[in-house]
Amino acid sequence: MEKYDKKAAALVDRSYQTPEIVNQRLRTLKALALAQGECVLDAGCGTGLLLEQQALAVGAGGRAEGIDYSEDMLEHAAARCADMPQVHLQQGSVEALPFDDASFDALSCTQTLLYVDKLDQALREFYRVLKPGGRIAVLETDWSGAILNSADQALTRRIFDAWDVALVNPNLPKRLRPLLKGLGFGALRVEAIPILNASYSENSFSANMLESYARVARRRGLISQDESDQWLAGIDKLVEQDAYFFCVNRFLFTAIK
Repeated sequence: MEKYDKKAAALVDRSYQTPEIVNQRLRTLKALALAQGECVLDAGCGTGLLLEQQALAVGAGGRAEGIDYSEDMLEHAAARCADMPQVHLQQGSVEALPFDDASFDALSCTQTLLYVDKLDQALREFYRVLKPGGRIAVLETDWSGAILNSADQALTRRIFDAWDVALVNPNLPKRLRPLLKGLGFGALRVEAIPILNASYSENSFSANMLESYARVARRRGLISQDESDQWLAGIDKLVEQDAYFFCVNRFLFTAIK
């Protein structure tokens, strides 16, 4: 499983406060329909942005548990939720959740399963810890459909393809619905949540991701440093020409145990 260090955790925290991801978070919260006094688990809670909102929804009489593999991510989450006694955080893997059967009314998992080695086991754990009638919301991205205006589309494709190499479960949305159904989840729904930047803003999700795209491709040996610099410079030129465009689709899967 990927383990984010302090620098990566800080980048995620910044990119997940952009308007596009705020919208994604609000739609996830709406789908879970949390009530006061309920118990919710954010599996792969990251820096705690969603967990904080879940804690507010369940209130002081509820319980909001967050688990993440990265201690650096959890540091952000602990600081963000420090004044919320209903929040509990711990380091661990979604493949072996440290909770009893039927512990939660609701469970969320955002952009985590793509890094998980034992995907089937993690999904079984989600089913196990939910109460009968419990709700689940899983959000993943179809990175294969990412679009970016670029002067060199072939180089862009090589850079984007590096994500498939770097991830354990790339492009998971294509497979996720039958996996959930096979475990016994019902009332399955899927909705697309596009991340669309039709013009450039330094506060957009894609602006925060461009250097990450290039860094992963360099690290995997799929592009050179010169190619990385050329690609980023080409994007800067398109920004100057007001010709920037980025889009990728995320998919929110909801179901009931």
